[in-house]
Amino acid sequence: MHIHAFAARGPGAALHPYDYELRELGPYDIDIEVSHCGVCHSDIHLIDNDWSISHYPLVPGHEIVGTVKATGFNVEGLSIGQRVGVGWQSGSCLCCEWCLNGYENLCRKKVLTCVKRQGGFADFVRTDGRFAFAIPDSLDSASAAPLLCAGLTVYAPMKRIGLRPHDHVGIVGIGGLGHIALQFARAMDCEVTAFSTNPKKEEDSFAFGADHFVNSRNENEMQGTKRTLDFILLTASAPLPLSSYMEALRPCGNLTIVNRLNSRGEEGNIAVSAPVLVGGQKSISGSLTGGRDVMREMLAFAASHHIIARSEVFPQTDINGAVQRVRNNEAHYRVVLET
Repeated sequence: MHIHAFAARGPGAALHPYDYELRELGPYDIDIEVSHCGVCHSDIHLIDNDWSISHYPLVPGHEIVGTVKATGFNVEGLSIGQRVGVGWQSGSCLCCEWCLNGYENLCRKKVLTCVKRQGGFADFVRTDGRFAFAIPDSLDSASAAPLLCAGLTVYAPMKRIGLRPHDHVGIVGIGGLGHIALQFARAMDCEVTAFSTNPKKEEDSFAFGADHFVNSRNENEMQGTKRTLDFILLTASAPLPLSSYMEALRPCGNLTIVNRLNSRGEEGNIAVSAPVLVGGQKSISGSLTGGRDVMREMLAFAASHHIIARSEVFPQTDINGAVQRVRNNEAHYRVVLET
């Protein structure tokens, strides 16, 4: 099969047309005709080889929505013509303890959608059908595409921590991840506080479901949050004063990090005094996307509660303009390519 794609030829390079051939369809493979693909900041890291895992020519793209055009003979539950999505992960061993317990994202043999394989900045993509997910009819393709990575990234820790109605939740960073997290927390009937260094995000934060807005550069406003929150989701990538957020937690509260806290692969060290943790029995945890069951649940939850990723849509022909907008942190929440 002949694929028309856009690839970076080396670290930091612009994307140019790139054609490649696919061999015979494997038993669990499906071919997807791509209609939309999100441009995630992780794609920028891959293009630049910030994490030292990139291989060139590199076709990025891991927030893929499209139509199934071919299926291998062992594919079940998917049919030709069905609309499906693919996220950051495209495979795992499916037999280790993590896979068997629904944590395929922690499998040591996991396969990533555009690492050592070509991603969704293309007209077609081939993937393991067991890691492709039906997109609910009520979700628009352009706004659904970022849910496959960003949506899963913020929903999975909320699910794992077991948020309950009326829990007090803080979302730190109201950007591509945070604006989706606000919507999920609101839909879970939590009381939600948005934290941002940008006071211009206040109006949008309330529109996305926040009950309160805190300018995290305002010391008085931060002081007012002490011992008020049960759970904090940290989505921002810039270094932050974690001690202030730990003080905002109530006893037994948890702060979960879903970003690397840096931009170019350096160690994102975390410093919090032991008394802050021990005295209030508080905890810090990290979260890395989620397993297949959580992905299906997230998509269904988003559909039933009208949760979307607010996205700027670019034609695929303007792919470098779209990538540059994300690289410059100018995107108004998310950027999606449309073929």
